[in-house]
Amino acid sequence: MLKTEELKLVSEWDKTFPQSEKVDHKKVTFVNRYGITLAADLYKPKNVSGKYPAIAVSGPFGAIKEQCSGLYAQTMAEKGYLTIAFDPSFTGESGGNPRFMASPDINTEDFMAAVDFLSVREDVDTDKIGIIGICGWGGMALNATALDTRIKATVASTMYDMTRVNANGYFDSEDSEEVRYAKKQSLNALRTQEYRKGEYSKGSGCVPLPVPEDAPLFVKDYSEYYKGRCYYKRSLNSNDGWNSIGCMSFMNQPILKYSNEIRSAVLIVHGEKAHSYYFGKDAYENMIYDQGQQVHIQ
Repeated sequence: MLKTEELKLVSEWDKTFPQSEKVDHKKVTFVNRYGITLAADLYKPKNVSGKYPAIAVSGPFGAIKEQCSGLYAQTMAEKGYLTIAFDPSFTGESGGNPRFMASPDINTEDFMAAVDFLSVREDVDTDKIGIIGICGWGGMALNATALDTRIKATVASTMYDMTRVNANGYFDSEDSEEVRYAKKQSLNALRTQEYRKGEYSKGSGCVPLPVPEDAPLFVKDYSEYYKGRCYYKRSLNSNDGWNSIGCMSFMNQPILKYSNEIRSAVLIVHGEKAHSYYFGKDAYENMIYDQGQQVHIQ
């Protein structure tokens, strides 16, 4: 029997963006197949009746629903969709312990659990359920869609493949067995140390402000958003980040293996000058891979 944990949810409007007068808003919860209860904000167009097309939104990686994903969800509700923006397992207002952990399997399941929730609502058109994944959750969205045939449309916005970046480093600059082995040695030594202590240390969130002048532009952009104009107390990126071993399993569990078998609509959105463009470009190339003939994008 599925059992939903009673979560402590904030009742007042507490987002990093203004509340729209065009939509109704409320907090909801649902449970994934691992028994973790997820918290979400539900947005619904005002003065509209009948069954709605619906969208579940999550991301960026290390963010919460009070930040970017909530703004996406509210905006899409203004355009006529019933939407939810949810906090992934172990983060934000959602359940799961220990806190601040990530998993390619569980986080893919989080999207599928959101589809479960939408699929049983009387006001949702189950033939018109889509998902939007932002940043690292763009990769999770594609991975979920490769498995979940109920998803009829997917948007991956400025996506990361978190398994790739954890295994290979940025721009695949650490793509070697020796570098990965050294990472594994360090992380496993830390696991032993922290299990002995009985608590996990934090990795790090975004670089504190002011960001050094010689930092890459995307590092400055991240910090100005998470540490500055959209700081939030529950956001990992705004504070101390994931646990030090929180993303360890991403190193040897690649996602998107069967993305070329997706039979529903997919939109991958990426700026051609973005530092992470190669994630979106390669994901698209892999997705349209067919019978040994692969298309390459400049």
